Amino acid sequence: MNYGHPLEFGTFITPAGDDAVALATLSEDLGYDLVTFQDHPYQPAFHDTWTLMSWVAGRTERIHIAANVLNVPLRQPAVLARGAASLDLLSGGRFDLALGAGAFWDAIGAMGGPRLAPGAAVGALEEAIDIVRGMLDAGEDTPLRYAGDHYRLTGAERGPLPRHHIPIWLGARKRRMLRLIGRKADGWVVTLGYLKPGDFRAGNKIIDEAAAEAGRDPAEIRRLVNIAGTFAAERRGFLQGPPDAWVDDLLPLVVEDGVGTFILMSDDPATLTHFGREVAPALRAAVDRALPAPLPAGRFRAAAVRAKRRPGIDYDGLPRALAETAVEPGDIDFPRVRANYMRGGSPGIVLRPRDAGEVAEALAFARRHPDLPMGVRSGGHGISGRSTNDGGVVIDLGALDTVEVLDEATRRVRIGPGARWKQVAAALSPYGWALSSGDYGGVGVGGLATAGGIGFLGRKHGLTIDHLRAVEMVLADGAVVRASDTENPDLFWAVRGAGANFGIATSFEFEVDEVGEVGWAQLGFIASDTAGFLRRYGEAASSAPRDTTTFLVLGPPRRGQPAVAQLYGVVDSDDPDTVIAQLQPFAQAGPMFQQQVVIAPYAAVMGMASDAEHQGRGEPISRSAFIREITPEFAEAAQRLLHSGVVYFFQLRTVGGAVADVDPDATAYAHRDAGFSVIAMGVDRERLDRLWDGLSEHFDGLYLSFETDQRPERLADAFPPRTLRRLRELKGRYDPDNVFRDNFNIRPLTGGEES
Repeated sequence: MNYGHPLEFGTFITPAGDDAVALATLSEDLGYDLVTFQDHPYQPAFHDTWTLMSWVAGRTERIHIAANVLNVPLRQPAVLARGAASLDLLSGGRFDLALGAGAFWDAIGAMGGPRLAPGAAVGALEEAIDIVRGMLDAGEDTPLRYAGDHYRLTGAERGPLPRHHIPIWLGARKRRMLRLIGRKADGWVVTLGYLKPGDFRAGNKIIDEAAAEAGRDPAEIRRLVNIAGTFAAERRGFLQGPPDAWVDDLLPLVVEDGVGTFILMSDDPATLTHFGREVAPALRAAVDRALPAPLPAGRFRAAAVRAKRRPGIDYDGLPRALAETAVEPGDIDFPRVRANYMRGGSPGIVLRPRDAGEVAEALAFARRHPDLPMGVRSGGHGISGRSTNDGGVVIDLGALDTVEVLDEATRRVRIGPGARWKQVAAALSPYGWALSSGDYGGVGVGGLATAGGIGFLGRKHGLTIDHLRAVEMVLADGAVVRASDTENPDLFWAVRGAGANFGIATSFEFEVDEVGEVGWAQLGFIASDTAGFLRRYGEAASSAPRDTTTFLVLGPPRRGQPAVAQLYGVVDSDDPDTVIAQLQPFAQAGPMFQQQVVIAPYAAVMGMASDAEHQGRGEPISRSAFIREITPEFAEAAQRLLHSGVVYFFQLRTVGGAVADVDPDATAYAHRDAGFSVIAMGVDRERLDRLWDGLSEHFDGLYLSFETDQRPERLADAFPPRTLRRLRELKGRYDPDNVFRDNFNIRPLTGGEES
């Protein structure tokens, strides 16, 4: 029988001399899927296999790497797991783990390893598998404790989380080992030349029976066979002859015995070349002809993974292209995609499309589940946290991350929504360009470029959306459209400030600015008189030249200590005297305890962001508002808020300047006359809402990117009445079924309804 695994091919190379590395790179060039090396740590004529695999990983780009097989008695399993995860991460998810129980016991003993009887060796290997799997389960928060007959762990920290699910294959021939494969392994590695006729089929039967007894599907277990032979003009025997004879010999092993991987044992470049170029593609074609249906191209998910699927999702109905990259709750990389920057989540499936066509397919799949929440994610940094959910669908645009210069003369660039702003800044820097883009380089382009984009270059260069010239979007009905001043101009208007309600942006075209090195300032203040400090800061910020944009962060006083404030700012100048002069009024706002001012590329400012995966927990609680100026009354109210014990983070972002030059009706972002954006974060939603709502007399609008209050009246705060009515009319045209409703929903305006 065939087990349904995609057919793969590998090489088995002797780990000696420089030829081992050359043959590994040749294997990749020839299109092999896997390169393997035997592991005999007691053999001084061979390279250490782990060191060799690490070196080969650095010299290759695509091919997977494994031992054939690792000598577990001489490799402590917890350390082995750490090494496997590290090599997998460093290689981009290309390490596979093949283990053996040990065979040459005299040599193992000479190296300090244990001498084990056959039964004990199998038991030790089973314990090693448990430990390796436990260490690789970095999504589990608790330390790993294990009390076995051969290994004990008293609280080992798990991780790191590997890049992909590292399969555990076992090299085996005897019954006890075959049953262990059935119970716990992902694959069986065996050398065909060691088997007598019928042994392979008998081994399959033992594995399948053990798998069924353990509640597993035998199809979870890949069958990998080491083969050797000689190419010749005429057939002389099994794997002795021309390529078409090899195909005839190997075809029954796939179709009737379920082999999923053939590993060619040879150090001869000509033999590797003949097999890779002639046998492998011909055998794949022959298998497709012989089987009732082509072998699948996507990943196979074990029963334990499928058991974690959430109800109400048609996992098996996922289009093939999306299935290749989708992440389910049971997948090894689910901890990387379940949360965003501040919000914890547990979506039922995360789809990772790679182009606009796949985005349309992902949206169609989500629409088949109308009762489930749907999140759209670019970078996952949005404070509102709507790019994750519980039990629903997330469409993650991280793979759409290109940054492309379209026209140097007009400084026109195309950027994918999944790019991070640090990546964008780095790509533009060699041209002497920059694009105003928030205050943190880890934010994704898509969310910011459809909401507004209040950044460190804002007062000089405006909002991010003010530089947008065109956008490609997937609409609710799956249509891929382009919007600009001349194409779908009403949609283009809506996208700039309310884009999350109208579709999924798949690329943006911006006209960027010429920006050289800038002055970057970080100033720390004692803010004992918080209200007075805020007034003085407001005066300096409101009167600062346009080339100076500053953000201020305050926290509450703690344990009798005075409140402190941190100022972060950019002066768009590379002249030190100008930079110091522009910052001097801010320095007089209060006593400073820390200061750092440097001249640096804008890309360096954005580049300070972390590349770590988001690990948000719980629900963020954040409120947002615009104010025109920091009046004495607002400063006093802000001081009371900070001293209430409810707020742990309070930020003021200066706006104004070039932001106010744009007509409020030109984009859906309408609060152009604001002087400051205000953000407060707390841990008690009811208390923060009560205090924040009490400050409403000072507010004039809000910025949705920093708002977590889902009450309907927040839309009236975010959009003036005329703007909101137009948005609702357009929503009725572009998304009448309200598909995009999970991010501060603008309801479609129906006939006869008053907005």
